[in-house]
Amino acid sequence: MRLCTPVSLCTAASAALLFVAGPAYSGSAPGCAAGSGGRDFPITTRIHGGPDSYAAGGGYSTWSIDLTNSTARPCTGIHPVVVLVDKGRTLTPTQPKLEFYERARLHPVRFERTDEDELVGAFDGFAGFTVAPGRTLTVRVRLALTPDAVPNEITANAAVVQRRDNDGDWVGQSNDYRFRVEAKPDTESSTEPKPKLKPSSDSGTHTAPDATPTTPAPDGQLSFADELARTGLGTPRGALAATAVLLVAAGCALVVVRRRR
Repeated sequence: MRLCTPVSLCTAASAALLFVAGPAYSGSAPGCAAGSGGRDFPITTRIHGGPDSYAAGGGYSTWSIDLTNSTARPCTGIHPVVVLVDKGRTLTPTQPKLEFYERARLHPVRFERTDEDELVGAFDGFAGFTVAPGRTLTVRVRLALTPDAVPNEITANAAVVQRRDNDGDWVGQSNDYRFRVEAKPDTESSTEPKPKLKPSSDSGTHTAPDATPTTPAPDGQLSFADELARTGLGTPRGALAATAVLLVAAGCALVVVRRRR
């Protein structure tokens, strides 16, 4: 079997043995013999099919892990172990939501942080996969990131462990799968479209759809709108003041009418 390279995968494989070993799934599975030359892993492992980026708080995306048995005997009790290494070292164990399929059943993967600030998640909770000699077993997985995950660059790698009784062997290592974490979309910003301007029938200017046309003033006189503009009442605050003036004037007129009656 090859030496551990890089060091992080050695840590992951060692930690994975603690996760997958246990009396609930103990057994005396025969070890997978090494491939030709005795230096290659017996399980050739490849990650493929994943997207280049994930949106924090977005939905799941699916990818696959191929497990190819290069030996002449069945390999049983096979447990992939996903290792996540993020560039910013800000990814927490609860932010990646990873699940894998065992036939039609979904199993969640629980991540733990190592001393190297990497996240390790073993495919546990079942007896392990069986890969027939010379055959490839494809394990489908799906991944999502929680809304609090910050923009980042992540490399995923899969170590493969064969559990044997309360111990195990490191029998495979995958290629790197790199992807980005994009910021959570801003759903709080207003998406209401602004009213479109439409041409006026009697001029080349444009007015808002519900705008009330201004009545031209006699020659030499300013219109009421122009007067508001000159006095500063054309602003929103000025419009409120003008409205108050009109209401007061209307009230005085009613008083005069009532007195005349």
